Amino acid sequence: MRFRLAMAGVLAAAWAAAAPAGAAPNPQHAGLQVALRAQGLYDGPIDAIVGPRTVAAIRAFQRTHGLRVTGLADARMRRELGPFGTPLFGARTISRGEFGWDVAVLQFLLVSHGISVPVNGYVDGPTVRGIRRYQRQLRLAADGIAGRATFTALGLQTRIPVRAASAASVSATDAAAVRASIDYWAAHYGVDPSLARALAWMESGYQNDVVSTVGAQGVMQLLPSTWTYVETVLLGHKVPHTAGGNVEVGVTLLHHLLTVFKGNEQLALAAWYQGERAVRRVGVYKISRTFVADVEALKTRM
Repeated sequence: MRFRLAMAGVLAAAWAAAAPAGAAPNPQHAGLQVALRAQGLYDGPIDAIVGPRTVAAIRAFQRTHGLRVTGLADARMRRELGPFGTPLFGARTISRGEFGWDVAVLQFLLVSHGISVPVNGYVDGPTVRGIRRYQRQLRLAADGIAGRATFTALGLQTRIPVRAASAASVSATDAAAVRASIDYWAAHYGVDPSLARALAWMESGYQNDVVSTVGAQGVMQLLPSTWTYVETVLLGHKVPHTAGGNVEVGVTLLHHLLTVFKGNEQLALAAWYQGERAVRRVGVYKISRTFVADVEALKTRM
């Protein structure tokens, strides 16, 4: 088993490039699907199965990036995918703040083992907590860092049974439509679209069916009270509770916070996380600084 895991970095490239449509779930393909969703090309479930929708997204990416259109995610295509295209799972230790294909695979595997984490290719707070929870279950050192021992535990089944993959599927909204909506409202308000995209991706991975433990809903993870505030105070009209409506409300709020804090992105993001009044009264909480740093780091990749 250890030899099998040690070979993962070598074998994964072949799996990613050669798996036919309709093949059994392969965790490496969850990384591919997340990378394609970040590009706005894939709106299906993160199920680690390279089916027709995944192949269509691969072909679309290859066409738009001047690659040979094969429908196979080879090494050259993975390089073109940018920070979400590499490295393959098992090639490095994964800790907080890491981006990449391997992070998405790790998140998919955690979900398949019953650990609820976002599947977005970025190691944020919820993902660190999920790693720790899994490590505690396996009686490993719960340091929140996925290394050899955690990979060994997760890699006992390189190919996940179909029923596990089904339970681990993460439903997605139309990522292309979400990105288009973000860009539209960012342009409308003069907000940096990379900042708006990073915030939305950080909050939900562009998914409209994600609900947080405190009841924040959808793409931008807005509380019902926040939605009402934006409708009544900032907009003066109702907004439909759709993915597009969620983006409109979220970017409207982001623009408001940027205006209030005179364009200071760090303070605006802190206010997004902890509340405008709290930032004014006591400054930026320590936990908010981590959130702000995460979004700012992601902004450079969106």
